[in-house]
Amino acid sequence: MGFYKPEDSMAKYKPSHENQMVMLPISLQDQLVPGTLEHTINRLVDENIDLSVFDQRYKNDLTGAAAIHPKILLKVILLAYAKGMISSRQIERACHENIIFIALSYGYAPDHTTIASFISSMQNQISSIFSDILMVCEELELLSGTHFSLDGVKLSANVSKEWSGTIKELEHKRNKLQEKLQRVIAEHAQADKHPQVEIERQKKRERRFQLQVERLNDFLKDRKPKLGSEGKEIQSNAVDNESAKMTTSHGVLQGYNAQALVDSKHQVILAAEAFASQDHDNLKPMLDSAKKNLVTIGKGPDYFEGKEFTADSNYHSLNSLKVCNDEKVDAYIPDIQFRKRDPRFAQQERFKEESRKPRPFCAADFSYDENHRVYRCPNGKALKCYARNQVNRYRTYDLYRARTEDCAACPLRSCCLSKSDASRRYLSIQVDTGEPNLIDEMKAKLDSEQGKKIYARRLGIVEPVFANICVHKHLDRFTLCSKHKVDVQWRLFALVHNIGKIHVFGLLA
Repeated sequence: MGFYKPEDSMAKYKPSHENQMVMLPISLQDQLVPGTLEHTINRLVDENIDLSVFDQRYKNDLTGAAAIHPKILLKVILLAYAKGMISSRQIERACHENIIFIALSYGYAPDHTTIASFISSMQNQISSIFSDILMVCEELELLSGTHFSLDGVKLSANVSKEWSGTIKELEHKRNKLQEKLQRVIAEHAQADKHPQVEIERQKKRERRFQLQVERLNDFLKDRKPKLGSEGKEIQSNAVDNESAKMTTSHGVLQGYNAQALVDSKHQVILAAEAFASQDHDNLKPMLDSAKKNLVTIGKGPDYFEGKEFTADSNYHSLNSLKVCNDEKVDAYIPDIQFRKRDPRFAQQERFKEESRKPRPFCAADFSYDENHRVYRCPNGKALKCYARNQVNRYRTYDLYRARTEDCAACPLRSCCLSKSDASRRYLSIQVDTGEPNLIDEMKAKLDSEQGKKIYARRLGIVEPVFANICVHKHLDRFTLCSKHKVDVQWRLFALVHNIGKIHVFGLLA
């Protein structure tokens, strides 16, 4: 009888059955644990959102297959956006693989086309849903109603800048693509001399150029130039013509300006909308939208009267200040020079007086000649008025200009003209319209110690909202085309943001 030797033993493992089928008894509703965000979303959609607004979209009681209930799609989309999933294909995959999404979708697992179509067609329902959630915020006392801040973030649309241009530029691009297409077709005719892989590659190139030419042909057919606010042609976009080129700190993008009006107490969004315009054009529609939402939840139309309202210098314009004055809002909207007047920034390099470039003669250096009704420059030459009561973003003014020949030989030319190649000097003189000087009043208001303290609150109210949506929830671009679809997506993210506030600060019984 031999003795057992450990070195003679062999390893023994449990068998691995890769094709083994396992059936797990899972209660879907048990996966929605109280205290979690998915549980909050599930309850809010079931108990606080009026889903009857979707009924008109589904008239399939007599014909057609049964549709997935809107509440299922809404729950899935809200949780996906809260988790940073902005692609409909990502959401579809989660409904197949993630037990929480499977529970919220009741196992139906909607595909990406159903999800994308549902989001794209919600423009008639999103306002009602947004107001329903805002009502919950009001009932849970998450709104202060004392201080509000407005701001925006520019996000890329689901389109490339390469498809932008004036009508003539797009026609030129179309002609160039047609030339390329003809060359590719000619190359394809010689494809018999190449291997099969080369033939397939030529087919793909031909099809790609053909689709691009067709897209431009369809867009340019009976297309009129797109005009800007000054009546001049601006660039159109052949894919999403409602989007616009916008300048940001990271360069120029083709997209939309997503706006949010935020309450100060818990940073609840009162109104959200996407625009294809600059900030100073959006103050009135955002105030109107917020008033409409607040009236829906039982507030009065004068809700903003006397309340503090802050916005950055991008909103500073005469029209914006007039809106705030008419609405009797206690607004704090600085001009772009307000930090240069603030002694707290005097030591910063970019605000130091000596770091600034020498400025040309200003209006104070010109004298008015009553007899000839002209302005005299420091060299004694006349500037005649050629346009009266012009209105820009900041004021109403009369415009004067010098003669080209006077400026050409002027010894003070370098001290008067802002550019060396300028032909003549122009002078804008503000006109007294008899109305309050809202620009100067706002400057004095912001330069006061009280004004500085109130405006300083803006940074902590509205900026974290965009950090939450654009960084934490990964909305760094829009995935849809056209203004109304992008607007729905932006409001859904604002909705998710407010639901997050309800989840953290609210006490749902």
